[in-house]
Amino acid sequence: MFGSHLSIAGSMLTALDEAQRLCFDTVQVFTKNQQQWAAKPLDPAMVSDWNARVASLGWGDRMVSHASYLINLATHQDELWRKSIDLMTDEIERCEALGIRYLVHHPGSFVGHTLDTGLARIADAYRELFGRTRGYQTVSCLEDTAGGGSTIGGPFEDLARLRSMIIDKTGEPPRIGYCLDSCHMHAFGHDLSTRDAAEKALDHFHATCGIENLRVVHLNDSKGAVGSRLDRHAHIGEGTIGAPDLAASGFAAIVNHPAIIKIPKILETPKEDRADGVPWDIINRARLVSLQTGADSETLVGEWLATHPVTPSTPKSPKPSKPAKSAVEAKPQAKPATQAKPTKPAKRAKPAPASNARVAKPAKSPSMPAKSPRDSGKRKIDSSRRTKRRD
Repeated sequence: MFGSHLSIAGSMLTALDEAQRLCFDTVQVFTKNQQQWAAKPLDPAMVSDWNARVASLGWGDRMVSHASYLINLATHQDELWRKSIDLMTDEIERCEALGIRYLVHHPGSFVGHTLDTGLARIADAYRELFGRTRGYQTVSCLEDTAGGGSTIGGPFEDLARLRSMIIDKTGEPPRIGYCLDSCHMHAFGHDLSTRDAAEKALDHFHATCGIENLRVVHLNDSKGAVGSRLDRHAHIGEGTIGAPDLAASGFAAIVNHPAIIKIPKILETPKEDRADGVPWDIINRARLVSLQTGADSETLVGEWLATHPVTPSTPKSPKPSKPAKSAVEAKPQAKPATQAKPTKPAKRAKPAPASNARVAKPAKSPSMPAKSPRDSGKRKIDSSRRTKRRD
């Protein structure tokens, strides 16, 4: 059972359409803008259409949502803790309305205080959350993390302890489960680079948390090395888990584990196309299916292409140049000399009006001595004219 985290841009039903187009069996979504605290209530008409569509697909028991990254139930800041509880309540209510069974969320960060205090804050938050949503079917899934900084969830022991504390506070074991992310596991230090190492990591998880409580798996390769604490997802077979031999990697152990085969396995890899225009989601899915069936992954991709041909617009490549316009429409870059507009004949110079012409003044009579330029004010007048022209 494979799915992918897909966009709900335009409508939540968009994610269902895309999941079908990519041959998935389920999907993971945000039910709201995950970067905002507030959200408009779900539209009743959309909810009705969504539920009808999910029922027709038979996906009612496998849908997954991811809670907002803004939520931090482990925080020591009372205001943020209160806002996180309110937002998490909204996330649960939205999942319940949409019939989404599993709500994945990161436990949180205990920055500013201790791990013990952080775990206690999460358990107290859940006492209120489950009290507000009593009787709901949505299962909260604590996701493991790469363990960077003060984030909770790297060691399996911390996840097991947290679930136990929540159950003690709420008395509702069925409503709290786990989500394992392959990239997070590997980056924290649970080696998944070989099938044998991955099987040991899953045995460790089972001994610590109980693999029967695992509800969702995120399948992502890792850009970071084992133990790097680097949370950077890569395409299946392109990172430090699956390369260079995918068939011998930990992905083979995960997808063939009997307790994992029938639970949602979600890709959170980059949403982009390969150079040949094939969506990486379908390539990643084909590679995972090949580990279960032994089929060649590129053959599986070809089978998908037979019913879902890639259009030229699919590849994420530079926009093609626009087709050249016809000779009638085209505007030449530079007009040839033969087509250049003839230069207009120079206008005949008009004789300056008499008033502007410089006419020699008749000589003054000897009885009237000529004034000097300073006395006549000629320089002053010329200067003022020049000034006006410059302005």
